[in-house]
Amino acid sequence: MNKKVKLKGQLRNYMLSPILLTGILIALNIPMYFYMVEAGVAVSVFVVIYFAIVCFNYQKKKPLFADEIIDFATQYGTVQKRLLDDFDIAYALLDNTGKILWVNKKFTELTGKDKNYRKSITSLFSHITKEIIQKNKSESQLHIKYNNIELRAQLKRIEFSNISLENEMISIEENGEYLTTLYLFDETQLNRYIRENDAQKLVAALVYIDNYEEVLNSIEDVKQSLLIALIDRKVNKYFSNMDGLVRKVERDKYFVVFRYMYLTEMEEDKFSLLEEVKTVRVGNEMSVTLSVGIGNTGATYNQNYEYARMAIGLALGRGGDQVVVKEGDRITYYGGSSKQVDKQTRVKARVKAHALREIIASRNHVIVMGHNIADVDSFGAAIGVYCAGRVLDKKVQIVLNEVTTSLRPLKERFSEENGYEPDMFLTSDEAIELTDNQTLVMVVDTNRPNYTDCPEILKMTKSIVVFDHHRQGSEVVENPILSYIEPYASSTCEMIAEVLQYFTENIKLTACEADAIYAGILIDTNNFMQKTGVRTFEAAAYLRRCGAEVTRVRKMLRNDMADYKARAEVMRHAEVYHGAFAISVCPAEIVESPTVVCAQSANELLNIIGIKASFVLTDYQNKIYISSRSIDEINVQSIMERLGGGGHLNIAGAQLPNCSVEEAKYRIRQIIDEMIEKGEIER
Repeated sequence: MNKKVKLKGQLRNYMLSPILLTGILIALNIPMYFYMVEAGVAVSVFVVIYFAIVCFNYQKKKPLFADEIIDFATQYGTVQKRLLDDFDIAYALLDNTGKILWVNKKFTELTGKDKNYRKSITSLFSHITKEIIQKNKSESQLHIKYNNIELRAQLKRIEFSNISLENEMISIEENGEYLTTLYLFDETQLNRYIRENDAQKLVAALVYIDNYEEVLNSIEDVKQSLLIALIDRKVNKYFSNMDGLVRKVERDKYFVVFRYMYLTEMEEDKFSLLEEVKTVRVGNEMSVTLSVGIGNTGATYNQNYEYARMAIGLALGRGGDQVVVKEGDRITYYGGSSKQVDKQTRVKARVKAHALREIIASRNHVIVMGHNIADVDSFGAAIGVYCAGRVLDKKVQIVLNEVTTSLRPLKERFSEENGYEPDMFLTSDEAIELTDNQTLVMVVDTNRPNYTDCPEILKMTKSIVVFDHHRQGSEVVENPILSYIEPYASSTCEMIAEVLQYFTENIKLTACEADAIYAGILIDTNNFMQKTGVRTFEAAAYLRRCGAEVTRVRKMLRNDMADYKARAEVMRHAEVYHGAFAISVCPAEIVESPTVVCAQSANELLNIIGIKASFVLTDYQNKIYISSRSIDEINVQSIMERLGGGGHLNIAGAQLPNCSVEEAKYRIRQIIDEMIEKGEIER
């Protein structure tokens, strides 16, 4: 074999260098014949003898060199293999199907499988599949668990075409064959240290008493200090058990710091503090409720505090009596099952009215928009803002892309014949052309940017005002200069009616304007049967004094025969899930405004004995619209939030794109099952 071995590169040049030197000696020998013939002959004899010795050595020593090189390479390869076998990291060689070809001692020690184990790697580690191996083009990593050992698996592909092997016995073609090397790094201890370090990190929390003034006003003066002391004791005891530090920063606000390790424990008991504080009784008929905002996973403690501030804002915006945990972009909600507190004071409404007046007065152009497929509440609130702008002689226009059957009788009254501008209502395209950085954009009856009639104009101006009565979710209009979100309010029209009373003295509303705002309250309260409080009736009384007429509004809100037939179909085909949840589908093809009929049908299903919550779905404009309603036992908002929607405790909805009706019904049933299993819903 060694006779067929050809030396190449530097070694071949080294072996041929004496022969090259012979050529130089011959070249030097020729001139010597011209000076001294005897000397030239002597040198020639020397050169011949030298050349013969060199050729003899080359032919004789070349096989010995090759043998030594092959022996060294063999020993070197053996040493490498031994080093790899003794490598302190588990190592395995796999073929392109995941079959194990070779393993080292550490791999055997880890798995108990030696070099004779020739099965697929998936039989040991179910996460490392054939598909993952074949998808891996160069190098990839994944984290797996094996017998309580946490491993980081690193896969690296070795292409045969990249291996340099040349001899007379093997010929490699570039046909895509490859091997995969698997390294297993034991990170159990490292991950334990990371978890321990994370567990010691500090979490910031803000605790607010929701109904501080209302509860104190409901008891005698001598008992007020006792009530506050009992609340303080409940809050301090709860967080002290978690090794937390509690500091009271205001009479109804606490700042809390505790370690992350206790957050999981709080989440498991669903923040029992919310229920414990409701047991405080010293003669107060109204239960005390708390809102808690927790910030975590921030890069600094200041960032955790900012997360806590954002979380408490969400908790208050959603009606209070709940905990919001913000961990970076992830937001989790707990509680929120009690009804919102109906606040008696109008101080906030007066403050917001004065602020809105100043903002509108400083702008020349105002654009108002509600949610897409506007309802009566959204339309009435927009009309109220129009009236406020008219008092200040400001141009106010309303974005209205689609007019539903329930909205058409109201909108037709705001015509040019009745003294209104022909451009009072705009489409989205027209609003985009008219909006600039100085335009005031006012959003009513929603606080989600993607639910508005024209989300694009929210990015075209920095002057944004939000008025809404829905609970806030994780997605909200960013950086409004004024935000008035009150979940306790029955409707946005109620909020607007209150603001108009403080906006300016003797503000005048026409009969059709008062009717529109009154109709919004009427629809959202289901004829004053849901979410009504003292302030709801006060707002209705104010509108009645302004010229609203109940009979006229009732006539405008009547439905046609097609809507009644559609509602009858909803009732006829309703299925009752778990004996308490009515789920049905509204036929969209036989009515002009299926989303309106959908909401009406959900209300009617609650009139059936035993029904705790209703869900009506309709397929409209390539989306599944869901209207959900309940009376008092079920929090339908939490159900709709899991579908990407939201709303109130008893009135909520969601929109599902790229989904079929059957898929939507299945997801509702699945969420109900999960909530029953976790105890969030009692059967």
